[in-house]
Amino acid sequence: MRLKIAVMAVAVTTALAACGAQQAGGAAGAWPRKGKPITLIVSFAPGAAVDAAARVVAPMLEKELGTNVEVLNRPGAGGQIGYTALSKAKADGYTIGATGSPSIVVSPLDPSRGATYTRQSFQPLGMQVLDPMLVGVDPGSPYKTLKDLIEAVKAKPKSITVTTTGVQTGEHFALADIQQKTGAQFAPVHFSEGAASAIAAFLGKHVGAYVGNVSDVKPLVAQGKIKVLGVMSGQRSPFLPDVPTFAEQGYQVEQATARGYAAPAGVPAEVRTKIEAALKKAIEDPAVVAKMKDLGLGTVYKSGQEYATYWTEQETTIKQTLPLVRNDKG
Repeated sequence: MRLKIAVMAVAVTTALAACGAQQAGGAAGAWPRKGKPITLIVSFAPGAAVDAAARVVAPMLEKELGTNVEVLNRPGAGGQIGYTALSKAKADGYTIGATGSPSIVVSPLDPSRGATYTRQSFQPLGMQVLDPMLVGVDPGSPYKTLKDLIEAVKAKPKSITVTTTGVQTGEHFALADIQQKTGAQFAPVHFSEGAASAIAAFLGKHVGAYVGNVSDVKPLVAQGKIKVLGVMSGQRSPFLPDVPTFAEQGYQVEQATARGYAAPAGVPAEVRTKIEAALKKAIEDPAVVAKMKDLGLGTVYKSGQEYATYWTEQETTIKQTLPLVRNDKG
């Protein structure tokens, strides 16, 4: 009798375990629920490169995941407003974010920013773009070369204003790197809602020079509205092949913005795997790559783990240069 009871107990336990596993698998398999959309938070204003990339990827994500993907812009504070919203979202996979680094990496490092999140508040899902920085001036400017501009500022510090997309953003760090390595002291003007505002100020001749990404100015170059003096990359940009790099002109400055996607930390592994797989397929889709190229954005895919490693590398560099931008807020 005891043996019979024991056998029955084992059978019941096994059945319950199988049922539980089946339910867990079913819950993961059912994500996303039919009719429940995914919100894609963009921490910068419409028209910025982060926004443009997200809107190219969103339709492909919809196709891969079988549900609507709604882009929601939450600009301000150099991305911090959107990143805060992302960090506070429920970790169920129904809210993800388009991220730009170093902005998402740097904001928690400076206590004065008051960020309520840390780098560990996010789960990187994949990188899409590596977009080099550059410096440009009005085509009618007296500065014909990068050396002309830098020597003018060295002769008269703070005499030329330049754009960034906010305090401690990629552009701000790029500017700090230029200043440290050349001795030129520019006067930064911060446009925390993103590149669209910075470009508007530049085109309106409210600032003397533009510091931003290659993708920001590709159409402006074609329209003859900006003269790019130098690109901050190891080799010339395929989008601006006639523009020399900083290194070619004697300045060892390399800076770029990495753009990708992340979720709030804690998304179930099964759900995260689904999102990462969908993102990889969307990012590497030939039609998406072609559209990105038209926007001046070169596709450089990294997995979620590789993107997380990239964040760690940027964090190490930023900790070394953060004092420079703390003292140069315009």
